Amino acid sequence: MANLSYEPLYVTYLVYFNRDRDYFECHEVLEELWLKLDRDPVYKGLLQVAVGLYHFRNGNYRGGHMMLDSAVHRLEHAPSQALGINMAKLVGEARVCARQLAEAVRTDAEELQHQPPVYRDLTIEIVEPGLRRAVEKAASSIPVNIPQQRGPRRGEKHEQRQQALEASIRRRQVAGGLRSVSAETKDAP
Repeated sequence: MANLSYEPLYVTYLVYFNRDRDYFECHEVLEELWLKLDRDPVYKGLLQVAVGLYHFRNGNYRGGHMMLDSAVHRLEHAPSQALGINMAKLVGEARVCARQLAEAVRTDAEELQHQPPVYRDLTIEIVEPGLRRAVEKAASSIPVNIPQQRGPRRGEKHEQRQQALEASIRRRQVAGGLRSVSAETKDAP
């Protein structure tokens, strides 16, 4: 069944993941959602894919392996098309990266300097048309995040995202209240 309304933070995660390849920002936005959703394991797995790629790209092969391997274990039991994405494809590609990094971790440091593992970005295939439209729409309003952030820092962008999240929650609460009121007035004599 298609989910016609996706969490704005999830949509933002997909923009940063596929368009900007900014895995640090992916972590920032999805961590907020993961906490909001009582630490949902699927969102944790998606968060770990981004963190694993962040570490891999920055030469932290052990950290990349640990995150990607954990992500695979969390996501491999999800439906093949979950949350509007091709989860099976993402899990397969993350598994390949995790195995590659496992080999790198076992390799001695000198050999690793001469032949480091080949890094490549992953793309999350969006299969649900409504989600694809939401990501395209959000991408037009989210500034391109280049150069990418290479280290932890919460700043203005985090504050803006937090304010937008709080405003979105207030709008939903108001809309929910209006629906309740209109439903009650329909039943009134």
